[in-house]
Amino acid sequence: MTIASFTSGPPAQRTDADLIGSNKRFYDALWTDAKLFAPERFNTWPLVAELAAQTSRRLEVAPGLRPRLPLADTQFVDLSRPALAELGRHGARVANAMIGALPFREASFDFVCAFDILEHVVDDEGALGELARVAEPGARLLISVPLHPDAWTAFDDFVGHYRRYEPDAIRALLGRHGFTIERSAVYGMQPKSSKLLDLGQWFLTHQRARAMWWYNRVFMPLGVRFQKPLAFTAGFEPGPGVDEVLLVCRKAST
Repeated sequence: MTIASFTSGPPAQRTDADLIGSNKRFYDALWTDAKLFAPERFNTWPLVAELAAQTSRRLEVAPGLRPRLPLADTQFVDLSRPALAELGRHGARVANAMIGALPFREASFDFVCAFDILEHVVDDEGALGELARVAEPGARLLISVPLHPDAWTAFDDFVGHYRRYEPDAIRALLGRHGFTIERSAVYGMQPKSSKLLDLGQWFLTHQRARAMWWYNRVFMPLGVRFQKPLAFTAGFEPGPGVDEVLLVCRKAST
């Protein structure tokens, strides 16, 4: 078995249609074989529980089978029908749609969540514009993004990323759509070992059934169990070596 390890740059020439197609194929296959993990199992739950107690109309975009908001009384939107079917079987309210065309009226929600999605779309201005459109004035936005284009790896290619953000770029993007970053934390469950990532990618490509057995029964439960508590700081000033961040934002009230 030969496992190649390489690093490339962001796929600047890929179109929106290319990314939608490749992401849908990858995540449909992933979620067809995966198990749902309840929001309470993630290290985001203390924060989510705090914000959910202050809000009543919640939206989570592209949760897959890793939702962070409560399954009850949250509207979930995803492109993957296998993920939506499984969420629905657990009593969640679901809709099949993309982040760039949300099927809701303006100012419909007071708490919006979008984990690990903005980096997958070509038109991130349009995507964030849609999140801003459906968020009411004063709404909370919980969003995660990977940082630093020069930190691009084969893993970014494998999971269908289009970009990584410079800190100033994501701060400016949010600001253009009326969002202020209130606090932030280092975030992410991606293994630090490039060799482990290469091995996982090889098995998902060449021995999918075996890989998913280990993913569902061993690696994902262990990853969730050994998550570190999120350590939030005011504002957003990431230190050196920070690979991914979770941002707690508020939409302007006027």
